[in-house]
Amino acid sequence: MYKIFSFLMVSCIVAFKVHAQEKPAITPGAPTELPGKGLAQHDMFYAGEGNNTMSIVKKGKIVWTYIDTNKRGEISDAVLLSNGNVLFAHQFGVTEITSDKKMVWNYNAPPNTEIHTAEPIGKNKVLYIQNGNPAKMVIVNIQSGKTVFEMEMPVKNPLSTHGQFRHVSITDAGTLLAAHMDMNKVVEYNGEGKAIWSVDVQSPWSAERLKNGNTLITSNGRFVREVNTKGETVWEFTPADLPSFKFSGLQRSSRLANGNTLINNWASKGNGTEVQAIEVSPDKKLVWALREWTPPQDLGRSTNIQILDNPKVIPEHVHFGKIK
Repeated sequence: MYKIFSFLMVSCIVAFKVHAQEKPAITPGAPTELPGKGLAQHDMFYAGEGNNTMSIVKKGKIVWTYIDTNKRGEISDAVLLSNGNVLFAHQFGVTEITSDKKMVWNYNAPPNTEIHTAEPIGKNKVLYIQNGNPAKMVIVNIQSGKTVFEMEMPVKNPLSTHGQFRHVSITDAGTLLAAHMDMNKVVEYNGEGKAIWSVDVQSPWSAERLKNGNTLITSNGRFVREVNTKGETVWEFTPADLPSFKFSGLQRSSRLANGNTLINNWASKGNGTEVQAIEVSPDKKLVWALREWTPPQDLGRSTNIQILDNPKVIPEHVHFGKIK
């Protein structure tokens, strides 16, 4: 009897230890089944901050990849130009490369400054924001190396460089929309550098002017909001609208030609269940969710997605004031 009792006690202790060592259940970041066609939903140019990788996807396959080997920075902004070149801001500089990965132009950010956003203007000019003390917007002719336009940008804390700006965009009217992340507002500047419109938004990450005259704004990890010229909210998406999905950090958003909204989710690979991007309809129905974490189709984190379905969109066909 004693031997039987001892055996049962030992068995219980072993079972308890095994149970105690079991890892807690992993909460999925999204449902197993996702709407849309996966990687084949859109042809696109894709760039991610944490993995410092840029990719071109066509017909559901990755056809081009570039990995920035400079581990010091992060790819915060990137755009595929009509000639196949890629312009990207990588925290401590701005670079343009050809499709065969040869450098066309490079600018290194000075000490104690950061660059997270860059916009092409025509074939030979680049607009970028240099976070720092002072922060400034610069337009440079990359062929001559000469500065075409420069102005200081107001910030809340000149010494807190990292939190000042992430994205700006040039409107069809030739103005600049700047997401003042540390000032909690989006400001529109005309070609002379004068502020002509603003709206208060908590920690704005990006802003783009829509065809209807409204402005689409992403708040850092919180929401995507469309506001009219009066600053009134006319449409908004928050993570609560899709409660079965985990959103680690909403980043850039854009309004697609079909009227849907594309939203980047800065997710880590984790258990591989969280999605990297979603497309939602005007009534906030989920149309498409992207989840590609498995090699050779592993896209990594999502910061910028440029949809290539519409070949008529030429990113560099913009102007700032009289500068083309």
